[in-house]
Amino acid sequence: MTDIARLTDLIEPEAEALGFELVRVKMMPSEAGDGGEALQIMAEDPATGQLVIEQCAELSRRVSDMIDAREEAGEVLIEGAYHLEVSSPGIDRPLTREKDFANWAGHEARIVMTKGFDGQRVYKGELGGVENGMVTITDAKAGEAKLPQDQIHSAKLELTDKLIAATKPIDTTGAEDIVEDQEEKADD
Repeated sequence: MTDIARLTDLIEPEAEALGFELVRVKMMPSEAGDGGEALQIMAEDPATGQLVIEQCAELSRRVSDMIDAREEAGEVLIEGAYHLEVSSPGIDRPLTREKDFANWAGHEARIVMTKGFDGQRVYKGELGGVENGMVTITDAKAGEAKLPQDQIHSAKLELTDKLIAATKPIDTTGAEDIVEDQEEKADD
C-alpha cells in the first residue's frame, strides 16, 4: 500500500521549490486501462490558482527525478507500475485544504463524508466556509450543516456561472505566437 502522507511530504517541497502550492496527492486506478495505478498530483500557482502545461511538465520532471533517486537508493515509495499525472486543479477543483473551504465560501460544492454524518453522507449546496476544523455548507435537504473536515472523504466545487465568473482566466500571453509558428511550418 502506497503511503500517501509520505509521498505528500516528499512532493510538497518539490512543488514549493517551483513556487507552487500542492493541492492534492492521490493514488488512483490508471485511465490507461492497463490495470495499473496513477499517482495524481494537483498543484497551483498561487498567482493564478492554476498551472499551465509548462508548469505541469516542470513539476512532473522534478517529482519523477526525486522518486527515481529515492528508489535507486533502495526506498520503495510506490509498489508496482504506475503513471505520474500532474495537473492543475481545474475550475471545479477539489477542496482539500482548510484555505480551499475558506477561499471558495459562497460557491456551490459537493461534499462526501467518510461515513454518514447526522444520517446523511452527501451534502450539496452553498459552501459557508470553515472555522475550527468545521466546514459549513447549506444543503438542500439538511439545511445548514457543520461537518468535521477530518471526516470529509472528498469535496469539490460544482461548476456554476458564478464560479466561472469568479475564476481567473489562464494567462494566454504568447498563445498567438504558438499558432503563428505552427501556421508558418505548415506553409513551408
